[in-house]
Amino acid sequence: MGQENRIPYIGQNEYGVATLYVKGEPFLMLGGELHNSASSSADFMEREVWPYVRPLGLNTVILPVAWETIEPREGCFDFTLVEQLLTQARREQVKLVLLWFGLWKNGESFYVPSWVKEDDRRFFRSCYPGGLPSDTVSSLCREAVEADRRAFVRLMQFLKEYDGEEQTVVLVQVENEIGFLKSERDFSPEAERRYGEAIPEAVGARYERSGSWQEAFGEDAPEYFMAWQYGCAVEQIASAGKAVYPLPMYVNAWLEQHPDRPGVYPSGGPVAKLIPLWQLAAPSLDLIAPDIYLPDFRGVCESYAVSGNPLFIPEARRDPVTASNAFYAFGGLNALGFSPFAVEDFLRDDLEEPEVGLLAALNIDMSGFNPTGTGVYFQRSVEVLSGLLPLIAKRRGSKEMTGFICGSPLERGCILPMDGFDLQLDYVFDGRQRPGSAGIVFAEKNGFYISGCNVRFQVLPKKGSGSHVTVVRLETGAFADGCWQPERVLNGDELREMSLGSMAETKHVRVCVSRP
Repeated sequence: MGQENRIPYIGQNEYGVATLYVKGEPFLMLGGELHNSASSSADFMEREVWPYVRPLGLNTVILPVAWETIEPREGCFDFTLVEQLLTQARREQVKLVLLWFGLWKNGESFYVPSWVKEDDRRFFRSCYPGGLPSDTVSSLCREAVEADRRAFVRLMQFLKEYDGEEQTVVLVQVENEIGFLKSERDFSPEAERRYGEAIPEAVGARYERSGSWQEAFGEDAPEYFMAWQYGCAVEQIASAGKAVYPLPMYVNAWLEQHPDRPGVYPSGGPVAKLIPLWQLAAPSLDLIAPDIYLPDFRGVCESYAVSGNPLFIPEARRDPVTASNAFYAFGGLNALGFSPFAVEDFLRDDLEEPEVGLLAALNIDMSGFNPTGTGVYFQRSVEVLSGLLPLIAKRRGSKEMTGFICGSPLERGCILPMDGFDLQLDYVFDGRQRPGSAGIVFAEKNGFYISGCNVRFQVLPKKGSGSHVTVVRLETGAFADGCWQPERVLNGDELREMSLGSMAETKHVRVCVSRP
């Protein structure tokens, strides 16, 4: 197979930064994830999804493929819907990230086929204390994991045969927000037996501990036990799929949040503190990704950009701040991709308010799930970033690109050191529902480009240099395929317009440094 047709893979660029390559070229996913059930019908996608996603200008769409859809009867597989989804994506000229909704989705087992749901002896459930069964198939149920593995392998075989040349699908998520809800661990008979056993040698060596899970990890033992069981189950599924068609694969995380007790968030899921254990249990995974609805976007991202873990954000907040966070994800964190959730809602006129009761039950902050007003801001950010992607791809990991973000109302700004001068950034924040202060700075000889939202900027001489910095030229414009297209030259009083507004934009500044 020639380099141009090589299977998508994650490698490193010249600066040592993890990069997704598609047909031999770096590919940054400027994406959007769909509602969980949107892709269960090709007709629904035609009527209610593509007309609202198309105007956003995304290059990637993230959508689920449910086990119950492809194997409605055990051993009988039907990939008609998957084929239709691929055909639609090709027509729309977008790449796909497939979410495998197999045994586990958001800590429960609702997307398994009916023949799995109806047989709770063969496919036994995780239990709460006292033996009360849950709606979650146990990660210790070998027959269930094997059935999931077989179905996933068939899906990967189909993708290899139908999409190996076209490469519409560039990444696959294995399961969704894994873990056990409403209890710190599984109390099924099999789990009780395994919990009392000695921890695996690999875990003991990694953490320099020994004994049973309780003896080794104390109060954290239930969560670590669950993480190992889920990770090992995912490894069986992912490794088998990769043996057939080795697309990059990952798991995503429902984040640890207040109150920080396993079971409030799915216990054993790949939260940040468990990344090393997950990497040990499931080495076939290429990365572990956070689903970010919390306000501390920068902090969450930094907690996942560790231990050699490439950063990918498959689900992000739906409020207007997502339009600015996208800039920092690519420019400040070298993310492989950025994707807010349920993007098909963003440009709808008949948008319904999210259900407060449901969000409360899922421990999701209302502000992060309300897309009111987001559409126009995010659409503009996608437009600006689309032109920047070739430039970003070329400079990821270099000193010629940096990002900035206001993490809280208490942050007033920052100063970025440039070649021969400094760049002062003042964050603009007034509490209204709109994008935050965030962006990307591209250093150039004698100047810079700045892209993003809600920031004022000015050039300063280096401290103690005695030099003077003159703004030679200030331009508005846009990048098209990585090339700068100037629009206006601002001068005189308009030099005071050294700022970016709520709608994402890019400006170019040339400076002259006079030295004493």
